[in-house]
Amino acid sequence: MEAEANSGSLEDSWAFIQRPGEGCRTVPLAGHVGFDSLPDQLVNKSVSQGFCFNILCVGETGLGKSTLMDTLFNTKFEGEPATHTQPGVQLRSNTYDLQESNVGLKLTIVSTVGFGDQINKEDSYKPIVEFIDAQFEAYLQEELKIRRVLHAYHDSRIHACLYFIAPTGHSLKSLDLVTMKKLDSKVNIIPIIAKSDAISKSELTKFKIKITSELVSNGVQIYQFPTDDESVAEINGTMNAHLPFAVIGSTEELKIGNKMMKARQYPWGTVQVENEAHCDFVKLREMLIRVNMEDLREQTHSRHYELYRRCKLEEMGFQDTDPDSKPFSLQETYEAKRNEFLGELQKKEEEMRQMFVQRVKEKEAELKEAEKELHEKFDRLKKLHQDEKKKLEDKKKSLDDEVNAFKQRKTAAELLQSQSSQAGGSQTLKRDKEKKNLGFL
Repeated sequence: MEAEANSGSLEDSWAFIQRPGEGCRTVPLAGHVGFDSLPDQLVNKSVSQGFCFNILCVGETGLGKSTLMDTLFNTKFEGEPATHTQPGVQLRSNTYDLQESNVGLKLTIVSTVGFGDQINKEDSYKPIVEFIDAQFEAYLQEELKIRRVLHAYHDSRIHACLYFIAPTGHSLKSLDLVTMKKLDSKVNIIPIIAKSDAISKSELTKFKIKITSELVSNGVQIYQFPTDDESVAEINGTMNAHLPFAVIGSTEELKIGNKMMKARQYPWGTVQVENEAHCDFVKLREMLIRVNMEDLREQTHSRHYELYRRCKLEEMGFQDTDPDSKPFSLQETYEAKRNEFLGELQKKEEEMRQMFVQRVKEKEAELKEAEKELHEKFDRLKKLHQDEKKKLEDKKKSLDDEVNAFKQRKTAAELLQSQSSQAGGSQTLKRDKEKKNLGFL
């Protein structure tokens, strides 16, 4: 009973321990302390370190992606024009250091090359998705290192995706819908109608409504400018209603009135890029660069990257809670995963050992069978050799007998011939003698 009472008092004492942040009280200050300078410290530190911003331009070849980037940042980025002969979709990335006043910006522009130029466009979105995931994976690997240098790491994650829509005036292409649907959970999509001076204002208004309707009906989540900050809530709310932006890009300056302005000259008139009555270029620049650039960076990290990181860690076996909904520490997860990995490793090692033994046995059986076949073949050849040798010996003996018989016949013939020649000679002498005797008579 005493032990139960002690344990109960211990639990009660633990109940009074507060976690950090719980039960905070507001207390007044008796004088100036100085932590109100933290915003200034943060600004100074950020300015000294500089900023990075990465833009992905997705759209068919010839929609003016490079020209719009030149117009947005009021400079001329180097780049080779793309052709329509690419065998597949490729992504071209270029990084530039920009300086405005005392603020430095490391800008990375990634542009699709060959997008929409193939006959089979079914997998055109895959290289884009793989590129975005590769940047997330690189940041995750840097984050998981024992010695991290995130303050000096060049963040290559895509902060904004400008999706260029062809000014057809009818509806979105299936390629556009499929690609945006695959990208909306990975990047902040801002749809824009490229070369909007190609269609009339009435057609442009209907086209915007049609695009918005198709995006909603197909469940495509585009980036919405934030309205939770009172300082920008009104302008962002207004600009959300203007999406998708109808833009025109031009680096050519023409004299209009007494001013030099970026414009495009046509036989029927002049289109001013920075005239809001002509296009939405100023709205895009305001929302993308001057108002919501930091929110785009924050959304990339807190929403898209966190989603990728969570899915990746869950695939690796890491969890926040165990089956009983209790907190799951990283050490326990690591140990459990390590034990699981070691068990799988031992299992695979045993399987490989058994497979090796089995293969050795099979190889030994094959070698024994081959050895047996070789012995049988050797025996057959040996017997065949012996048979052939015996035949040759018999034939040789037969030939020797024939030669001996031939020699004997030859000798007998020669002897007979010599005897006959001798007998013939004696008979000739006898006849000659007889003739001589007759002559005397």
